[in-house]
Amino acid sequence: MQAVLLVLNFNADAHLRQMAQAFPDFELIYAPDAAQGEVAIAAHGARIQAVLTIGSIGLSAAQMQRLPALRLVCALGAGYENIDVAHALAHGIAVGNGAGTNDDCVADHAMGLVIASVRGLVRLDRATRDGVWRTALPLPPNVSRKRLGILGLGAIGAKIARRALGFDMEIGYHNRGPRPELSYRYFDGLLPMARWADVLLVATPGGAETRHLINAEVLDALGPQGHLVNIARGSVVDTAALAAAVREGRLAGAGLDVYESEPAPPAELLELDAVVLTPHVGGWSPEAVQASVDRFIANMRCHLEGRPLVSPVTA
Repeated sequence: MQAVLLVLNFNADAHLRQMAQAFPDFELIYAPDAAQGEVAIAAHGARIQAVLTIGSIGLSAAQMQRLPALRLVCALGAGYENIDVAHALAHGIAVGNGAGTNDDCVADHAMGLVIASVRGLVRLDRATRDGVWRTALPLPPNVSRKRLGILGLGAIGAKIARRALGFDMEIGYHNRGPRPELSYRYFDGLLPMARWADVLLVATPGGAETRHLINAEVLDALGPQGHLVNIARGSVVDTAALAAAVREGRLAGAGLDVYESEPAPPAELLELDAVVLTPHVGGWSPEAVQASVDRFIANMRCHLEGRPLVSPVTA
């Protein structure tokens, strides 16, 4: 009976062919939405030995329990918040991700959102199309020499910080603990950092622990001249609180690549021209996606050959 590789997230045809060619002993079943995934598990559960997913889709303990032959779960990309890692590891199922494969792309996109929000590029684009000249518009602020507070100074957050230094921005961060090897200012609480920052950038993992970490209190601490940028997970930001803060002038603007309603756009924010929205493409580029697919193949090949994964998830 042929083993199955189940792919639960969107992939281009060329990448699906690459996976199929890399593992000719496996039948590749592509089920890129929830309904298709349920059908695939129901029909092929006994043969599914490997699953490729993404953090926002994940793989639950209940799903794993229906896959008795499962031996490997991989996330395409760094995030794995909806994979039940504890259940997997407790049942001898290896878990891997694509850590590092799209960090540069996300960091580039984050800086684009910082610039777009602070400089008001959406409003300026609309005004230009409406025939409004610069003398009728308020002066957009500098990005350079602003204070950037980063929530989550992991690999991506650190790359964002390095890019921000090119704009002579002052860097602060809040983490579970300080990183003594870095010279940036450490804040032991989110609220003090929000009060200090001109731009608050969210780069923390998603999941229950960080849900609505950015709430009305944090946004008010950031203040009417402040900007919020989120390239992490939509669940970290209370969308209703953000919409109210921007609408009422308690926050100057925001740039979001992720939002709670994905893949539907955030209805509360659509009419706010102080908010820049992109459709969760921060980690998407030809280079980054190819590197992520290559990493999955490397992880799976290591697993099949009895070697440690290139990028294992261990907790």
